[in-house]
Amino acid sequence: MTENQYEEVAGLLLAAGGGRRLGGRPKALLTHRGRPLVEYAVGVLRAAGCARVHVVLGARADEVRARADLSGCVLVDNPGWAEGMGSSLRAGLASLDGTGARAALVSLVDQPGIGASAVARVLGAYEGEKSLISAAYDGLRGHPVLFGAAHWADIAATATGDRGARAYLKEHAAQIRLVECADVAEPYDIDTEADLRHLE
Repeated sequence: MTENQYEEVAGLLLAAGGGRRLGGRPKALLTHRGRPLVEYAVGVLRAAGCARVHVVLGARADEVRARADLSGCVLVDNPGWAEGMGSSLRAGLASLDGTGARAALVSLVDQPGIGASAVARVLGAYEGEKSLISAAYDGLRGHPVLFGAAHWADIAATATGDRGARAYLKEHAAQIRLVECADVAEPYDIDTEADLRHLE
């Protein structure tokens, strides 16, 4: 991939959730390696090669802004964050309109086991605005995912509730390029109190 192609892909971090199963603690504000999780996740995208990063905020957005160093990022407020991930994905994709980005590499704030190596692999598979790429773990599709701009409108039209792009990806499974990442990443989510053991 050329340097110009790297500039065509924007990192899109979904970090709006309220942590319902964590007693209402927003995942963006959980601490990992001495930093808020959202700050750590932005660092992963940058280390992987995303020069531009858009971060979708929702629950306690003002507190996230105050506590996390998100300098250089485009911060996107999603007032409808409580509707689920679909609304955050729509808000994030809308924020990329007119920026010149030809693809969005979408990652989730609550997956700190997916580091720069896995993200860089997915980014490296990018070919253009028709690209549809997903990390895979032992052959099963996971995150991050890369959506070329040709797919954005249809993804936004079907992104509802907590499903995000799941319906679109299922419908277009034959077009998805899977990039195996199980050797460099662990795709666990930080969803419950028990999952907090993964944080360092």
